[in-house]
Amino acid sequence: MAVMPPASAAAKPAQPEVKRIPEAPSVAVQAPVTAPVRKEIVLTGNETVGELAAKLDVSAVTLIKSLMSMKILLGITQRVPPEVARKLIVGMGHTLKMPEQAIAGQAAAPTAAVAREKPAGNLRARAPVVTVMGHVDHGKTTILDAIRKTRIAQKEYGQITQKIGAYRVLLPAGAIVFLDTPGHEAFTEMRARGARVTDIVVLVVAADEGFRPQTVEAVNHARSAGVPIIVAINKIDKPNANVEMVKKQLAEHGLLPEDWGGQTVCVPVSGLTGEGLEHLLEMILLVAELEELRADPDRPAEGAVIESHLHRARGPVLTVLVQNGTLRVGDPFIAGDTWGKVRALLDDSGERLAEAGPSTPVEVLGAAGVASAGASFRVVASEREARESAERAEKSQGESSVSRKVSLDRLRTDISQGTVRELRIILKADFSGSLEAIRNAIGKIPATEVVITFMHTGIGPVTESDVLLAAVSNAVVIGFNVTADAGVMELARREGVEVKTYHLIYDLVDEIRMAVEGLLEPVEKEVTLGQALVKKVFALSRGTVAGCLVVEGKMVRNARARVIREGKKIAEGVVSGLKRFKDSVREVAVNTECGVELSGFSDFREGDVIQAIEIVRTTRTLEKTPR
Repeated sequence: MAVMPPASAAAKPAQPEVKRIPEAPSVAVQAPVTAPVRKEIVLTGNETVGELAAKLDVSAVTLIKSLMSMKILLGITQRVPPEVARKLIVGMGHTLKMPEQAIAGQAAAPTAAVAREKPAGNLRARAPVVTVMGHVDHGKTTILDAIRKTRIAQKEYGQITQKIGAYRVLLPAGAIVFLDTPGHEAFTEMRARGARVTDIVVLVVAADEGFRPQTVEAVNHARSAGVPIIVAINKIDKPNANVEMVKKQLAEHGLLPEDWGGQTVCVPVSGLTGEGLEHLLEMILLVAELEELRADPDRPAEGAVIESHLHRARGPVLTVLVQNGTLRVGDPFIAGDTWGKVRALLDDSGERLAEAGPSTPVEVLGAAGVASAGASFRVVASEREARESAERAEKSQGESSVSRKVSLDRLRTDISQGTVRELRIILKADFSGSLEAIRNAIGKIPATEVVITFMHTGIGPVTESDVLLAAVSNAVVIGFNVTADAGVMELARREGVEVKTYHLIYDLVDEIRMAVEGLLEPVEKEVTLGQALVKKVFALSRGTVAGCLVVEGKMVRNARARVIREGKKIAEGVVSGLKRFKDSVREVAVNTECGVELSGFSDFREGDVIQAIEIVRTTRTLEKTPR
């Protein structure tokens, strides 16, 4: 059975070339057993497998099977080429309606990640970059240790990873770059700074402990990144290991294992004995192959800073992941707000390199200073350009404030601009019972047009990890009967994240309700300002004027108006002229005569009624939470 990359809620649709199973004869498209209702399908040409399945009223699994019958392997978040989509639609008996640009195979916009772009040039397959995440002491580094056949874990204090490591592993079937992070905080912090370095996340879960608080956080951070997740169920060598328990927990958190009918790849492994690791590597390479990862090695190098430190003898040392192009000794570069010229390149074993191509982690010597993790790295034409670019970046960083972060108060502004229809929440509480009660209460808020998404929920105080996740996912942090220390609040201030704490559930839910009201489409209501009865019609050189008596309310210049004749609307326009005797006036009150001119209409008759109207937009409100 072909392994599809796991779907992610936050994942953007990939746009791969069609991957066909070689040397297989073509067969007819397999329609589902229960044929859907025949209908006209509007095709844009940019639909993913999941989106096309929804249009066809079939499950994604059914559509994937149909694609496999055509010898095409695509995951649920990958784009279906227009010619393939046409065959599927016609093969299932539907009528196709497709714009010309889609028929021509117009490509969707590329993703933001430099590593996933397809720039013009010599595109070649590159190694996947894999981030290993999970709860502390669940064996992340021990697994890497077994893969690399080194003793990294034993060299680290307490056998807990204290820094970010980047390792390139060469295998017969290809290379894999592993990022061994000290936690999902570093992973998300890099993303908060704009770095998109990870192609696949390997989630390590201990088979004897199962899901722990940091496991849940790691899942939410990986989902927020929108990358495929492969689960390594570790420590199966222990007598109390329970793989099925872990799979059940995965399913509860929205990661349904493949052998349970889902799309999450789960591999039981033992970092201690090495059991299952070969299969894990095979699955990583298979998922990477389906992701169609490519880069151009012939262009100037671009990448991201993974970590940076000041070495006593070597000076500033940057650990850089080259994502595109080739980095060479002697290249001038800019990295965030620092710059330099490559004096030496060292691989993860400390060996000197002359150059480093795409998906290669290297230590770079020659920087003028250290750079922040996640800072962009790129080669420029000259040292002068590098220095000037770094100075501009430093000045811009000093002057710029935090951009595009959400708060409950700002949501109304966002919705007025049509940019938000979702309220994302990170919820922390003192007890699990409180979490459940709050989620249930928020779930009862009657708002079908607004999606309330809990990016993460947990027990305990608000942490830096919560703030960082909120920063990259545009969420608000809500705390109930918990605190956030000064360091967390300072980070929230710098990242522009709103952290709000409550002691009464009703206050919390009411504020969420008010935020949701700000996300609802306002109600447009027509208000009648006044009515005027046409008593006489005057044909003047500049146009026709209706001599009227205001019988209700008032007539207002520049107001929208309609003409009613014998109970039927015959015209609409704007009150372009309003006169009282010979004077132009802004409005005329009830029981007062006036002359009315209406833009776009002049065929007045005695007895017509002119209604002045106004369209009022009011914010919709929801029922308050019962107390």
